[in-house]
Amino acid sequence: MLKTTLKSLLLATMLAAPVTAALAQDITLRATATSNDQDEDYDGLVVFKNFVENASNGAIAVELFIGTQLCSKGDECLAGVADGSIDIFVSTSGGAAGLFPYIQVLDLPYLMSDDRVAEHVLSSDFVRELRALMLADSDNLIRLMTVGNTGGWRSYANTQRRIETPADLAGLRMRTVPADLPQTLATALGAAPTPIAWPELFTSLQTGVVEGTANGITDIMNMRFTDAGLKYLTLDNHSYMGAFWFMNNERFLGMSDEHKRIIIDGFAALQQATFASPKRKEIAAYDAFRAAGGEIYVPTEEQRAMFMEAAAPAFDWFRTNVRSGPEVLDSFSAYAAAASEAIEASRAEELN
Repeated sequence: MLKTTLKSLLLATMLAAPVTAALAQDITLRATATSNDQDEDYDGLVVFKNFVENASNGAIAVELFIGTQLCSKGDECLAGVADGSIDIFVSTSGGAAGLFPYIQVLDLPYLMSDDRVAEHVLSSDFVRELRALMLADSDNLIRLMTVGNTGGWRSYANTQRRIETPADLAGLRMRTVPADLPQTLATALGAAPTPIAWPELFTSLQTGVVEGTANGITDIMNMRFTDAGLKYLTLDNHSYMGAFWFMNNERFLGMSDEHKRIIIDGFAALQQATFASPKRKEIAAYDAFRAAGGEIYVPTEEQRAMFMEAAAPAFDWFRTNVRSGPEVLDSFSAYAAAASEAIEASRAEELN
C-alpha cells in the first residue's frame, strides 16, 4: 500500500513537471522548504548552501526554493524527491508520516528531557537506522540525510488558565493536526482534541473554537497568538520538533566520493545550525510573550511525572497501529536512555 501510494504520487509529479538533467561536469541541487525565511529550516539551508558551494570550489551549486514554488504538501514534495525533480526537501513528522509513519516516534511525549539529549540521539546511529527503513520503504529512492530542529519543543499554551497537571487540561478544546497520534495524546490527557489547519489557528483561538495548542514559543510569537488571547504557557517541553532532511538517493549515490563527503559535511553543518537557531530566537520570543501579558509556568519533576503517566495511551497506540512502531520505539527509547546516562555522567564529572 505504501509503495503503491508513492508510485502513484511519483507518476503524477513526473507527468506534471518533467525533469531537466543537470550537466555532467557541474551539479546543481534544488532544495526546498515549504516554510519562510524566518524559519529554522531556512537558516539550515543557507548554511548548507554556503558550505557546499565553497567546499566544492563552485562545482556544486545549491538553489533554494522557499515556500510552495516546487511543491506544497509533504507527500507531493516527497514524490518530487523520489522522481528527482526535487533534490532536497525538509519535512516535519506530520508531513512525511504518510509514507514513513514510524517517524512519529519524535511526537511521543517525554522520551527526551532536554536539548543535550535530543542532539545526542539525533547525531547517533538511530538516524542511520531510520535511513535504512526509509530506503527500503521507498524502493531506494528517498534518502534521509539528517534530522535537525524546527521550532524548539512543543509545550501547552492556552487562553483560559495555568496548566500545572493533566487535570488542568480537562475539557480544554486543544488544537491538533488531523492525525491519530496527537488526537490520542490530547484525549489521554483529558483535553478535547480539535483538528484545525495551521492558517486557521489564530482565528480559532480568537473566536474560542479552540482554547489551546501545543507549539514552541517561536511559532507562538511569529503568529502573534497572544493577540488572539493566548496567555498561559506551560513549558513541559513534551516533544522535540524534529525536521527530517531528505535527498534523492540516486542523486547522492551518483556523486564522486569527494562530493559525497562535502554533502555529508554540509548536512552536518545544517544540523548544527538548526539545533542552535531556536535557542537564539527563543530569547526575544519569551520576552515578547511576557510583554504581551503572557504567563509562563515550568512544571515540577513530580508534575512532569504525572503528565508522563497520563500519556501512556499514546504509546500503546503507536505500538499497535504504526508499522514498525514497536521496533522503532524500542530503539529510540534505548538511544534516549543511553544519551541521558552519558550526559548525566558528564555533568557529575563537571561538578568536581
